[in-house]
Amino acid sequence: MHKPRITKSQAVPVAAGERPSPELARQSRVARRHAGTRLVAGCMTGTSLDGIDVAVLMIDGHGLDLRVQLEGYNTRPLGALAPRLRAFAEQHPMTAGDIAKLGADFAALHIEAIQEACGRQKPDLIAVHGQTVFHQPPLSWQFMNPAPIAWALSAAVVYDLRAADLAAGGQGAPITPLSDWVLFRHGNERRTIVNLGGFCNITRLPAHNEIRHLDGGDVCACNQLLDRLARALLDQPYDRDGEHAMRGTVIEGAMADLVRLLGDQADAGRSLGTGDELSEWAGRHALEDVDDALRTACAAIAQVIVAKAVPCDRLVLAGGGVRNRALVAELKEKSGVPVSTTDTVGIPAHLREAAGMAVLGALCEDRTPITVPRITGVKKAPIAGHWVRP
Repeated sequence: MHKPRITKSQAVPVAAGERPSPELARQSRVARRHAGTRLVAGCMTGTSLDGIDVAVLMIDGHGLDLRVQLEGYNTRPLGALAPRLRAFAEQHPMTAGDIAKLGADFAALHIEAIQEACGRQKPDLIAVHGQTVFHQPPLSWQFMNPAPIAWALSAAVVYDLRAADLAAGGQGAPITPLSDWVLFRHGNERRTIVNLGGFCNITRLPAHNEIRHLDGGDVCACNQLLDRLARALLDQPYDRDGEHAMRGTVIEGAMADLVRLLGDQADAGRSLGTGDELSEWAGRHALEDVDDALRTACAAIAQVIVAKAVPCDRLVLAGGGVRNRALVAELKEKSGVPVSTTDTVGIPAHLREAAGMAVLGALCEDRTPITVPRITGVKKAPIAGHWVRP
């Protein structure tokens, strides 16, 4: 695997309603096709609703032999869209007109973020995750309006990557293990990739590139719970850098109760989503000290993650939770193995899912199944992805 080269692209302003020259885009794509490469932008907005991440990868090869290089990236806050998307995901009533307007605004923000990440380069393909506003398999909604993105950027867009697995009887998640294998596998080290997102999911990467032993799954609520506590107890969107949790003390009784709840999620063998946030835990214990409540939650989450992620030779962390020093400290203390982040293996931790989306988009274009039957529960992994062409 090539170690990605991390650069920051320079944006090229594009007037509203206009799009890059289709002829220039065609010429650059022809040149890359002759070289056997593709420029793919992957976009991710997670259940934590903390922003849009875009990773632009130069991809060489096809199928599971892909080699990647990080060419550009961008992270853009959701701003005023965040409370609207959160209300939608929390099942608050909305009119059809409100939903349509939300979809248009969400697409417009994606366009701006992708343009900034790509700079003067024209992507061959854009893979967009969309916002998970409902997920209770077999029902799931990855909210996205892809047509404006394809038009504005003169590029094919692949989206709704979970739908095929769900239709074939799978859980539709997690969909990142194959992209983790492409990006992070190591010949001599068993690595567990731990995504500290709204919900934690893990990928167990076997040593010696033995893909038949690739495994993983959803574990438990993570930032969904921690951010809900921060909103309720601190009146803040999150506990910045785990500052309050770092000052807290673990309350054993409350921790044991939360470990039980999180452990039930981890043992359920299903993908997590709507209804799994566990926000009632704090109310049941009514911990007087805010810092103690946040530290106790971090300790419980870490204990359940370690139980599923170890044994391995190394934990490799990714996702927004890597910024929570208390959560990372608990993982290091409880795991008994070296703990690092994906930054050390070539992809900034906050870009792991966006980079994974780019890889999955390329696999979809190559008609390679992106889900793993023993992980999602599907009998036979289908070809995934819906497409919009410019």
